[in-house]
Amino acid sequence: MIIIIKVNSKLHTIMYVFLSHLSFVDFCYSTVVTPKLLENLVVEDRTISFSGCITQFCFTCSFAVTETFMLAAMAYDSFVAVCNPLLYTTTMSQKLSALLVGGSYTWGIVCSLTLTYFLLTLSYCKSSIINNFICDHSVIISVSCSDPYITQMLCFIIAVFSEVSSLMIILMSYILIFITVLKIPSASGRRKTFSTCASHLTAITIFHGTILFLYSVPNPKTSSLAVKVSSVFYFL
Repeated sequence: MIIIIKVNSKLHTIMYVFLSHLSFVDFCYSTVVTPKLLENLVVEDRTISFSGCITQFCFTCSFAVTETFMLAAMAYDSFVAVCNPLLYTTTMSQKLSALLVGGSYTWGIVCSLTLTYFLLTLSYCKSSIINNFICDHSVIISVSCSDPYITQMLCFIIAVFSEVSSLMIILMSYILIFITVLKIPSASGRRKTFSTCASHLTAITIFHGTILFLYSVPNPKTSSLAVKVSSVFYFL
């Protein structure tokens, strides 16, 4: 998708710029997790070094947070395109889109480095078994020999802030889009607009639903199987 958008001059629009970055982020954090997962399926030695585990978490956290705000930026772009089509080219300028994309990446990196630093301040047992196929935050602190309260609460605060702020943007954007679409006199016009937003809404539902389940509840009393199943939707 990234290559198609790059080589096709007709797709050099703001919407496809966001889509190409979203595809890049999806590709990156799936690539961070999938190779080790596939290796574990075919070899008996399913170990991972501590540095490898921390590195995996650092990258996945960065890309996941980035995608959270990338989806919000795309929702805002859809709002402007549907509700203010005549002002779209001036409102969604190249500068604004670059700021939205750059801000998403920057916040993702800041959150990732912050959580990684606090994980590194903990002490860990020499030999530990993690009950998951990824080095997630909750998985890493579960094998810690010291009190993880600070890093747990920090992860909770970052998750809640990121979720609330991005979901507010998405919710307000789609409420206004829905109101605008209802005013379209043509039924075919309404269907066309709704179908355009359907794929984005599906991605938002799966992505944010999983994040809320995994991260936005401190010390969730959920089974390891439920966490693993949710992680499949989230990372793969």
